[in-house]
Amino acid sequence: MTDDPVADGLRSPTPEERQASAAFRVRFDESTPAGLIRTSVLLRYAADLAWIHSELRGMGRDWYRRRGLAWVVRAAQLDILAPVADGDVVVGTTTPTAARKVMARRRTTFRAGDGSEVASLTMDWALTGAGGVPTRIPAEVGIAFGLDETGFSPIRVRAVPTGDPVTTLAIRVRPQELDPMGHVNNAVYLDWAEEAIRATATAAALAALTSIPRRWSIEYEGSAAPAADVRAIAWPSEVGWSCRILNADAGEPYASARLEA
Repeated sequence: MTDDPVADGLRSPTPEERQASAAFRVRFDESTPAGLIRTSVLLRYAADLAWIHSELRGMGRDWYRRRGLAWVVRAAQLDILAPVADGDVVVGTTTPTAARKVMARRRTTFRAGDGSEVASLTMDWALTGAGGVPTRIPAEVGIAFGLDETGFSPIRVRAVPTGDPVTTLAIRVRPQELDPMGHVNNAVYLDWAEEAIRATATAAALAALTSIPRRWSIEYEGSAAPAADVRAIAWPSEVGWSCRILNADAGEPYASARLEA
């Protein structure tokens, strides 16, 4: 047997193989002072689940490295449906649902021990090649996950401030916020957005950040480099709160986020 799933007779997945599940115990350091899971942790769990699924289908990290390929998150929509406390165990299940040229979509659900759904997440991923340039998804990936080029409408946020922002938060990228690709991990931007909204110190903002249910939508437009200076701008919107994360020097956008409570 080789390390190439195509050479090993790659086949379409069974219904069971089209998804993957894993249990996650919410760690102490993954929780807020209120004893609840940090919102961004669910993005991290979902990304880990995507890798678990890919490895089960014969396409682990080494498979992608040898081909000079990497997946990056382009957007996410996360619904928080119930509180998840420090020490709770949640079971995540991920399923690829659609593909279009260079992008693929995954849906991940998280359930408590009693089977009730506590969160659901849709993530749009883009496949990149040399220099981070988007590249078409190889046919063998489509076969491995049973994906057809059915297409989908990518998640869009592109928040633009109207009037004066309520708060502008200055941030400098720290080493622990970088991932193995050498840029700020996608989950960190959600931490920054929450931090910017919390910095408004308004009762409405603080209530929105912990309301149940609530929805976060975030779209990634750039990549913050090590030690970059970042500005996170937050302001109230018609549906809740919005946030724009920018390069502090050039004003180039990194991400837009929207919180609906």
